[in-house]
Amino acid sequence: MSKNSPLPAAYRWRVASRSVAAIFGGYALAAAWAACMSLWLQQTGMARVDAVTTATMSSFLVHLCAAIWVFAVADTRRAWLGVALPAALLAAGTWLAKGVA
Repeated sequence: MSKNSPLPAAYRWRVASRSVAAIFGGYALAAAWAACMSLWLQQTGMARVDAVTTATMSSFLVHLCAAIWVFAVADTRRAWLGVALPAALLAAGTWLAKGVA
């Protein structure tokens, strides 16, 4: 492959898929984290404003780690699963926490 030849379309689609997973999947994961953690922290006795602030601030780290994860794994399917599965588990945790509260 010479320097001026374009990259294959499959490679471009894989990069686009990872970008979508990092941006939107990471956002969904961070939002699920913030919702779940804020409810669980409230149940530990933390004040509501402190719980929401702590969960929201830590969700930025979750989004960052999700973006790093998406581009670090070798397979695109694993990248999507690594974001979607924890987001679903956190959404279930949020649902459980709302049921308990």
